Amino acid sequence: MTEPCHDEVCVTCSDAAVPMRVLRLLEDGLALVETESGPEEVSVALVDVRPGDVVLVHAKEAIAIGPREGESGGIEALYPFLAPAPADREAVVADLCASTRRKAEEIVALRRSLVALHAERLVACARAMAAAFDAGGRLFAFGNGGSSTDAQAVAQVFAAPPEPARAVAAVPLAQDVALLTALSNDVGYELVFARQLAALGRRGDVAVGLSTSGGSANVLNAMAEASRRGMLTVGLVGYDGGPMAQEDRVAYLFVVPSASVHRIQEAQITLCHVLWELTQRVLTGET
Repeated sequence: MTEPCHDEVCVTCSDAAVPMRVLRLLEDGLALVETESGPEEVSVALVDVRPGDVVLVHAKEAIAIGPREGESGGIEALYPFLAPAPADREAVVADLCASTRRKAEEIVALRRSLVALHAERLVACARAMAAAFDAGGRLFAFGNGGSSTDAQAVAQVFAAPPEPARAVAAVPLAQDVALLTALSNDVGYELVFARQLAALGRRGDVAVGLSTSGGSANVLNAMAEASRRGMLTVGLVGYDGGPMAQEDRVAYLFVVPSASVHRIQEAQITLCHVLWELTQRVLTGET
Protein backbone atom coordinates (compact mmCIF):
# COMPACT_ATOMS: atom_id res chain seq x y z
CA MET A 1 0.00 0.00 0.00
CA THR A 2 1.26 3.48 -0.84
CA GLU A 3 -0.22 5.11 2.26
CA PRO A 4 1.08 3.61 5.51
CA CYS A 5 -1.08 3.40 8.61
CA HIS A 6 -0.19 6.19 11.04
CA ASP A 7 -2.54 5.33 13.92
CA GLU A 8 -2.45 2.04 15.79
CA VAL A 9 -5.15 0.77 13.43
CA CYS A 10 -6.24 2.80 10.40
CA VAL A 11 -9.91 2.91 9.45
CA THR A 12 -9.70 0.61 6.46
CA CYS A 13 -7.49 -1.91 8.31
CA SER A 14 -10.03 -2.35 11.08
CA ASP A 15 -12.17 -5.45 11.50
CA ALA A 16 -15.36 -3.35 11.40
CA ALA A 17 -17.24 -2.83 8.10
CA VAL A 18 -17.30 0.89 7.30
CA PRO A 19 -18.97 2.74 4.38
CA MET A 20 -16.49 4.68 2.22
CA ARG A 21 -16.81 6.73 -0.97
CA VAL A 22 -14.66 5.70 -3.94
CA LEU A 23 -12.52 8.59 -5.19
CA ARG A 24 -10.88 6.84 -8.13
CA LEU A 25 -9.97 3.40 -9.43
CA LEU A 26 -6.36 2.21 -9.43
CA GLU A 27 -4.56 -0.70 -11.07
CA ASP A 28 -4.46 -4.30 -9.79
CA GLY A 29 -8.01 -4.34 -8.43
CA LEU A 30 -7.48 -1.42 -6.03
CA ALA A 31 -9.30 1.85 -5.46
CA LEU A 32 -8.69 5.05 -3.54
CA VAL A 33 -11.42 5.73 -0.96
CA GLU A 34 -12.17 8.74 1.20
CA THR A 35 -11.65 8.44 4.97
CA GLU A 36 -11.64 10.96 7.81
CA SER A 37 -7.83 10.86 7.92
CA GLY A 38 -7.38 11.13 4.15
CA PRO A 39 -7.42 8.86 1.08
CA GLU A 40 -6.55 5.19 1.54
CA GLU A 41 -6.20 2.25 -0.84
CA VAL A 42 -8.53 -0.74 -0.59
CA SER A 43 -9.13 -3.84 -2.67
CA VAL A 44 -12.23 -3.78 -4.90
CA ALA A 45 -11.66 -7.20 -6.43
CA LEU A 46 -15.01 -8.49 -5.14
CA VAL A 47 -17.24 -5.68 -6.41
CA ASP A 48 -17.81 -3.84 -9.68
CA VAL A 49 -17.32 -0.24 -8.57
CA ARG A 50 -16.99 3.14 -10.20
CA PRO A 51 -15.90 6.53 -8.84
CA GLY A 52 -18.51 8.03 -6.55
CA ASP A 53 -19.85 4.70 -5.31
CA VAL A 54 -20.18 4.12 -1.59
CA VAL A 55 -18.67 0.77 -0.68
CA LEU A 56 -18.71 -1.21 2.54
CA VAL A 57 -15.06 -1.82 3.54
CA HIS A 58 -13.95 -4.57 5.90
CA ALA A 59 -10.23 -5.06 6.60
CA LYS A 60 -9.21 -3.16 3.45
CA GLU A 61 -11.61 -5.17 1.27
CA ALA A 62 -14.70 -3.63 -0.36
CA ILE A 63 -17.36 -6.27 0.21
CA ALA A 64 -20.52 -4.52 -1.07
CA ILE A 65 -21.74 -1.45 -2.94
CA GLY A 66 -24.40 0.87 -1.60
CA PRO A 67 -27.40 1.90 -3.74
CA ARG A 68 -26.57 4.15 -6.68
CA GLU A 69 -28.61 7.09 -7.86
CA GLY A 70 -31.84 5.88 -9.40
CA GLU A 71 -31.57 2.42 -7.82
CA SER A 72 -34.01 1.05 -5.27
CA GLY A 73 -31.32 0.07 -2.82
CA GLY A 74 -32.87 -3.34 -2.27
CA ILE A 75 -31.00 -6.54 -1.54
CA GLU A 76 -29.70 -6.59 -5.13
CA ALA A 77 -27.51 -3.59 -4.26
CA LEU A 78 -25.55 -5.70 -1.80
CA TYR A 79 -25.88 -9.05 -3.58
CA PRO A 80 -26.01 -8.46 -7.36
CA PHE A 81 -26.33 -12.17 -8.11
CA LEU A 82 -29.83 -12.08 -6.58
CA ALA A 83 -31.01 -9.51 -9.12
CA PRO A 84 -33.25 -10.63 -12.03
CA ALA A 85 -31.28 -12.74 -14.49
CA PRO A 86 -29.66 -10.71 -17.28
CA ALA A 87 -30.48 -11.44 -20.90
CA ASP A 88 -26.98 -12.60 -21.82
CA ARG A 89 -26.55 -15.59 -19.50
CA GLU A 90 -23.63 -16.96 -21.49
CA ALA A 91 -21.68 -13.78 -20.83
CA VAL A 92 -22.41 -14.07 -17.09
CA VAL A 93 -21.20 -17.68 -17.03
CA ALA A 94 -18.08 -16.70 -18.97
CA ASP A 95 -17.38 -13.91 -16.48
CA LEU A 96 -17.83 -16.29 -13.54
CA CYS A 97 -15.47 -18.83 -15.09
CA ALA A 98 -12.85 -16.18 -15.80
CA SER A 99 -13.19 -14.83 -12.25
CA THR A 100 -12.79 -18.30 -10.77
CA ARG A 101 -9.69 -19.01 -12.86
CA ARG A 102 -8.20 -15.64 -11.93
CA LYS A 103 -8.73 -16.23 -8.20
CA ALA A 104 -7.24 -19.72 -8.44
CA GLU A 105 -4.19 -18.35 -10.23
CA GLU A 106 -3.84 -15.61 -7.61
CA ILE A 107 -3.80 -17.99 -4.64
CA VAL A 108 -1.41 -20.42 -6.36
CA ALA A 109 1.01 -17.60 -7.11
CA LEU A 110 0.66 -16.21 -3.58
CA ARG A 111 1.30 -19.58 -1.95
CA ARG A 112 4.38 -20.13 -4.10
CA SER A 113 5.74 -16.71 -3.16
CA LEU A 114 5.55 -17.63 0.52
CA VAL A 115 8.19 -20.34 0.08
CA ALA A 116 10.98 -17.83 -0.51
CA LEU A 117 9.48 -15.38 1.98
CA HIS A 118 8.98 -17.68 4.98
CA ALA A 119 10.78 -21.01 4.42
CA GLU A 120 13.60 -20.48 6.92
CA ARG A 121 11.27 -18.91 9.49
CA LEU A 122 8.82 -21.83 9.19
CA VAL A 123 11.58 -24.34 9.89
CA ALA A 124 12.86 -22.34 12.87
CA CYS A 125 9.33 -21.94 14.24
CA ALA A 126 8.58 -25.64 13.83
CA ARG A 127 11.69 -26.54 15.81
CA ALA A 128 10.76 -24.11 18.58
CA MET A 129 7.20 -25.48 18.71
CA ALA A 130 8.41 -29.08 18.77
CA ALA A 131 10.76 -28.27 21.64
CA ALA A 132 7.86 -26.68 23.52
CA PHE A 133 5.63 -29.72 22.96
CA ASP A 134 8.41 -32.13 23.99
CA ALA A 135 8.64 -30.20 27.26
CA GLY A 136 4.90 -30.54 27.88
CA GLY A 137 3.75 -27.30 26.29
CA ARG A 138 0.23 -26.83 24.95
CA LEU A 139 -1.04 -24.89 21.94
CA PHE A 140 -3.67 -22.13 22.18
CA ALA A 141 -5.06 -20.76 18.89
CA PHE A 142 -7.34 -17.76 18.42
CA GLY A 143 -8.73 -15.25 15.92
CA ASN A 144 -11.94 -13.54 14.84
CA GLY A 145 -14.48 -14.53 12.19
CA GLY A 146 -12.82 -16.56 9.45
CA SER A 147 -9.58 -16.42 11.41
CA SER A 148 -11.41 -18.03 14.34
CA THR A 149 -12.46 -20.88 12.08
CA ASP A 150 -8.86 -21.27 10.92
CA ALA A 151 -7.68 -21.21 14.53
CA GLN A 152 -10.05 -24.06 15.34
CA ALA A 153 -8.73 -25.99 12.33
CA VAL A 154 -5.15 -25.43 13.53
CA ALA A 155 -5.98 -26.71 17.02
CA GLN A 156 -7.80 -29.70 15.53
CA VAL A 157 -4.93 -30.84 13.33
CA PHE A 158 -2.45 -30.58 16.22
CA ALA A 159 -4.73 -32.26 18.76
CA ALA A 160 -6.21 -34.98 16.54
CA PRO A 161 -3.89 -35.53 13.57
CA PRO A 162 -4.16 -38.46 11.16
CA GLU A 163 -2.19 -41.54 12.20
CA PRO A 164 0.66 -42.08 12.78
CA ALA A 165 1.29 -38.40 13.57
CA ARG A 166 1.82 -37.41 17.19
CA ALA A 167 -1.00 -35.53 18.91
CA VAL A 168 -0.34 -32.59 21.21
CA ALA A 169 -2.63 -30.71 23.58
CA ALA A 170 -4.29 -27.87 21.64
CA VAL A 171 -7.19 -25.55 22.49
CA PRO A 172 -9.05 -23.04 20.23
CA LEU A 173 -9.97 -20.14 22.50
CA ALA A 174 -13.20 -19.29 20.66
CA GLN A 175 -14.81 -22.72 21.04
CA ASP A 176 -16.63 -22.08 24.35
CA VAL A 177 -19.60 -19.81 23.56
CA ALA A 178 -20.55 -19.34 27.24
CA LEU A 179 -17.02 -18.28 28.16
CA LEU A 180 -16.68 -16.05 25.11
CA THR A 181 -19.93 -14.21 25.74
CA ALA A 182 -19.31 -13.93 29.49
CA LEU A 183 -15.91 -12.32 28.98
CA SER A 184 -17.28 -10.06 26.24
CA ASN A 185 -20.07 -8.90 28.53
CA ASP A 186 -18.11 -8.63 31.77
CA VAL A 187 -14.65 -7.40 30.75
CA GLY A 188 -14.88 -6.46 27.06
CA TYR A 189 -14.37 -8.25 23.77
CA GLU A 190 -10.86 -6.87 23.40
CA LEU A 191 -9.79 -9.12 26.31
CA VAL A 192 -11.63 -12.37 25.49
CA PHE A 193 -8.44 -14.18 24.50
CA ALA A 194 -5.99 -12.47 26.87
CA ARG A 195 -8.07 -13.34 29.95
CA GLN A 196 -8.20 -16.99 28.91
CA LEU A 197 -4.43 -17.08 28.46
CA ALA A 198 -4.02 -15.38 31.83
CA ALA A 199 -6.01 -18.21 33.41
CA LEU A 200 -4.76 -21.16 31.36
CA GLY A 201 -1.40 -20.24 29.84
CA ARG A 202 1.96 -20.97 31.37
CA ARG A 203 5.61 -20.61 30.44
CA GLY A 204 6.50 -22.97 27.60
CA ASP A 205 3.04 -23.05 25.99
CA VAL A 206 2.49 -21.91 22.40
CA ALA A 207 0.12 -19.08 21.38
CA VAL A 208 -0.96 -18.91 17.72
CA GLY A 209 -2.87 -15.76 16.74
CA LEU A 210 -4.46 -15.18 13.34
CA SER A 211 -5.60 -11.80 12.01
CA THR A 212 -6.01 -10.71 8.40
CA SER A 213 -5.39 -7.05 9.29
CA GLY A 214 -2.82 -7.61 12.02
CA GLY A 215 -4.72 -5.04 14.06
CA SER A 216 -7.40 -7.00 15.94
CA ALA A 217 -7.26 -5.64 19.48
CA ASN A 218 -8.16 -8.92 21.18
CA VAL A 219 -5.49 -10.81 19.24
CA LEU A 220 -2.84 -8.17 20.01
CA ASN A 221 -3.78 -8.19 23.70
CA ALA A 222 -3.57 -11.97 23.77
CA MET A 223 -0.13 -11.89 22.19
CA ALA A 224 1.04 -9.40 24.79
CA GLU A 225 -0.34 -11.58 27.60
CA ALA A 226 1.30 -14.67 26.12
CA SER A 227 4.66 -12.89 25.92
CA ARG A 228 4.38 -11.78 29.56
CA ARG A 229 3.80 -15.38 30.58
CA GLY A 230 6.80 -16.72 28.69
CA MET A 231 4.79 -18.46 25.99
CA LEU A 232 6.10 -18.98 22.47
CA THR A 233 4.15 -16.57 20.23
CA VAL A 234 3.32 -17.24 16.58
CA GLY A 235 1.37 -14.73 14.47
CA LEU A 236 -0.19 -14.99 11.02
CA VAL A 237 -1.33 -11.73 9.41
CA GLY A 238 -2.01 -10.14 6.03
CA TYR A 239 -1.35 -6.89 4.16
CA ASP A 240 1.91 -5.41 5.52
CA GLY A 241 1.54 -7.03 8.95
CA GLY A 242 -0.25 -4.10 10.62
CA PRO A 243 0.38 -3.37 14.31
CA MET A 244 1.34 -7.00 14.98
CA ALA A 245 4.44 -6.49 12.84
CA GLN A 246 5.54 -3.53 14.96
CA GLU A 247 7.84 -3.57 17.97
CA ASP A 248 8.63 -7.30 17.78
CA ARG A 249 5.25 -8.23 19.25
CA VAL A 250 5.64 -11.94 18.40
CA ALA A 251 8.53 -14.38 18.20
CA TYR A 252 7.57 -15.77 14.80
CA LEU A 253 5.51 -13.63 12.44
CA PHE A 254 4.24 -14.79 9.04
CA VAL A 255 2.93 -11.99 6.83
CA VAL A 256 0.86 -12.82 3.75
CA PRO A 257 1.46 -9.82 1.44
CA SER A 258 -1.98 -9.49 -0.14
CA ALA A 259 -4.80 -6.92 -0.12
CA SER A 260 -7.54 -9.59 -0.36
CA VAL A 261 -8.99 -11.03 2.85
CA HIS A 262 -9.89 -14.21 0.98
CA ARG A 263 -6.42 -14.80 -0.46
CA ILE A 264 -4.85 -13.97 2.91
CA GLN A 265 -6.91 -16.53 4.80
CA GLU A 266 -6.40 -19.18 2.12
CA ALA A 267 -2.65 -18.68 2.31
CA GLN A 268 -2.65 -18.54 6.12
CA ILE A 269 -4.25 -21.96 6.48
CA THR A 270 -1.65 -23.30 4.04
CA LEU A 271 1.11 -21.86 6.22
CA CYS A 272 -0.50 -23.49 9.27
CA HIS A 273 -0.56 -26.91 7.65
CA VAL A 274 3.06 -26.56 6.52
CA LEU A 275 3.99 -25.54 10.05
CA TRP A 276 2.15 -28.56 11.46
CA GLU A 277 3.90 -30.93 9.03
CA LEU A 278 7.34 -29.49 9.81
CA THR A 279 6.63 -29.68 13.54
CA GLN A 280 5.61 -33.33 13.17
CA ARG A 281 8.86 -34.11 11.36
CA VAL A 282 10.85 -32.63 14.22
CA LEU A 283 8.76 -34.44 16.85
CA THR A 284 9.23 -37.78 15.11
CA GLY A 285 12.92 -37.27 14.46
CA GLU A 286 12.64 -37.05 10.66
CA THR A 287 14.55 -33.76 10.55
